[in-house]
Amino acid sequence: MRLVFLGTPAFAVPTIERMVEAGHQVLAVVTQPDRPRGRGQHALPPPVKEAAARLGLPVRQPERVKLPETVEFLRALGADAMVVVGYGQIIPRTVIDLAPLGIVNVHASLLPNYRGAGPIQWAILNGETRTGVTTMRIDAGLDTGDMLLKAETEIGPDENAVELGKRLAAMGADLLVETLAGLSTGAIVPRKQDSSQATWARLLKKEDGMVDWGQPAQAIHNRVRGLQPWPGAYTTFRGQTLHIWKSRVATERVHTSVDTADRSVCATLLSLKPLVVSCGSGALELLEVQLEGRKRISAADFANGQRLAENEDIGGPHL
Repeated sequence: MRLVFLGTPAFAVPTIERMVEAGHQVLAVVTQPDRPRGRGQHALPPPVKEAAARLGLPVRQPERVKLPETVEFLRALGADAMVVVGYGQIIPRTVIDLAPLGIVNVHASLLPNYRGAGPIQWAILNGETRTGVTTMRIDAGLDTGDMLLKAETEIGPDENAVELGKRLAAMGADLLVETLAGLSTGAIVPRKQDSSQATWARLLKKEDGMVDWGQPAQAIHNRVRGLQPWPGAYTTFRGQTLHIWKSRVATERVHTSVDTADRSVCATLLSLKPLVVSCGSGALELLEVQLEGRKRISAADFANGQRLAENEDIGGPHL
């Protein structure tokens, strides 16, 4: 099949690789312009551009896909279909109407659940135990198009958003190839989404990472898992920001004489070995942390280096 691929992040890379492996002719790869990244803020290519270069595919990086010259470029290619995975821009109707088989999107949720920019993160944040990927036809709405195929998977109890994202990227790549095969033979019957069942996965904000110690331990653990790699879950400790990168719900009863009730702002260190913190209900064991300006380390090394004391507060007014 003659295809155009539109995508930007690392999540999209397995899909373009599988398209090539499956023998499809990728006429062009459209991705976002190089953007400043990292400490030096140097302009770096998006992961899809790097993958396209490795695969020997032509790349185009328009500021906006809706620009007339970009639309005409896509029209001239005469693709049978287009594939979109995390491109990062709304696809206009002028582009949607170009390909006879339409534009197929790989979305990292079981639509209509978790439409929007952060389906992986919000599924974990909300304590979901199952998720998956959906292929759909792009329409003028945001993740509202007709569904084509779905694939489901369990979310591991300690799996974080980065780990789950890698699994879903591979699943989505396989599902996309299966979808293209079905579209070419007419074997797939598109299905409308039930918008009354839709949930929204909005774009994350930095403040989403702030830990509320008045929540149950499981909810805080889900926040630690779900908000990786950005913004990460964080609290304060001795006036500095402390990121919590890895945790687990404490399963053994921790003995303490401290009243942990109604402590929504701060929590208490209940144990140092292991490092366990009180929560609104239950307790959370910290496994990997990072104090601002320092390296990410094990909680055991943190406890030793900071000379922690049992019953010491963690959290408090956020910076």
